[in-house]
Amino acid sequence: MTTIRPFRALRPPRDLASRVAAPPYDVVSADEARALVATNPESFLHISLPETNLDPGVTLDPEDVHRLGRATLEDFVHRGLLVQEGSPGLMVYRQRMGDSVQTGVVGCASVEEYRQGLIATHEHTRPDKENDRTRHIEVLEAHDEPIFLMYRPDAPGAAAIADAVGQVTSSAPDVEFTTDAGVTHTLWTVEDGRGIQALVEGFEQVPMLYIADGHHRSAAAARVGDDVAHEEAAFFPVVAFPADRLTVMAYNRVVRDLGEYSLASLLEALAPDFDIQRFDAQPTADAPTLRHHQFGLYSGGSWHLLTARDGLVDESDPIARLDVSILQTQVLAPLLGIEDPRTDQRIAFVGGIRGTAELVRLVDSGDFAAAFVLHPTSTGEVMDVADLGEDMPPKSTWFEPKLRSGLFVHPIDL
Repeated sequence: MTTIRPFRALRPPRDLASRVAAPPYDVVSADEARALVATNPESFLHISLPETNLDPGVTLDPEDVHRLGRATLEDFVHRGLLVQEGSPGLMVYRQRMGDSVQTGVVGCASVEEYRQGLIATHEHTRPDKENDRTRHIEVLEAHDEPIFLMYRPDAPGAAAIADAVGQVTSSAPDVEFTTDAGVTHTLWTVEDGRGIQALVEGFEQVPMLYIADGHHRSAAAARVGDDVAHEEAAFFPVVAFPADRLTVMAYNRVVRDLGEYSLASLLEALAPDFDIQRFDAQPTADAPTLRHHQFGLYSGGSWHLLTARDGLVDESDPIARLDVSILQTQVLAPLLGIEDPRTDQRIAFVGGIRGTAELVRLVDSGDFAAAFVLHPTSTGEVMDVADLGEDMPPKSTWFEPKLRSGLFVHPIDL
């Protein structure tokens, strides 16, 4: 059984939602965030990334930065940019990106269930990021960004949830806007008691929820729940989606050098384990179309398709058979000497939303020697690893579109 609990959200008025809503704090660089807030004083990044309120040359103690975020949140409430709902409720949140549509339920999940493993994780967290987000929530006295959850579409309760969501979305939405990136965000408020009850009871039948994105925020929320003596601290905001509706893109790799290899000698070293086909020798933004256990290698102005030979992959091992694992164990570590991709400065990661054109640009600029394109990890693979209580290799998934921040804030004791 899992809990999705109604809460009294802080929300922007309908006519300001598109101005307040912002990308999550961890998908924009400091320069990108400052550029966004420079032309938008209502952007939620003023709260989720308080340092964007400062000139680039100004530095503050981290505690002062968190206090600045708290002051900015209070200012947003004072100015009517965020207004608290009069009674606890749920929401339905739909995102449309091209032909992809994902619709999830907004509510609060339980810290206790996270601790019990009913909200399964698949990613290692960094202590420094976890500490920063914990203190951010404590000083803010609010969870300012939701966690992106998924559940198996054939789980008990999933059909009941789908029916209840269908009832809600058959009416006109409260909020709808389209971002510059072409993603349409739509919100419905679940106002009637029967609708809320149907969704709550549906999730009570779901045996397990899985974190798709937001591991550091989840870990931080659990620590806040342990330390803060307030009823609301025992819960944190989430959006829960059926996993089969989500879009997972590859998390591609670029490497700064080929170590002791030239491109020709690297391909020769790869040949025993991979079938290699060369594509257009001229610079191009188009990577080969990939299947599982295939990789696109861009270097020296051309693409090569690497296909793992039969017998290379242990298909019985849910982690070893991941394409991110194959690339790491068969190429990056043994040939290029990149043993720990979390810490090695010779490797960088590029989310699939940026396209292969960005990989070509990085390599052609001379900053990187090669790019590796992967087939996307599936939601089923993620959940299978989580069921084992294991962690995915670093940078295994890029879920898109991202949840927009600022559309619903969960106050703890604000």
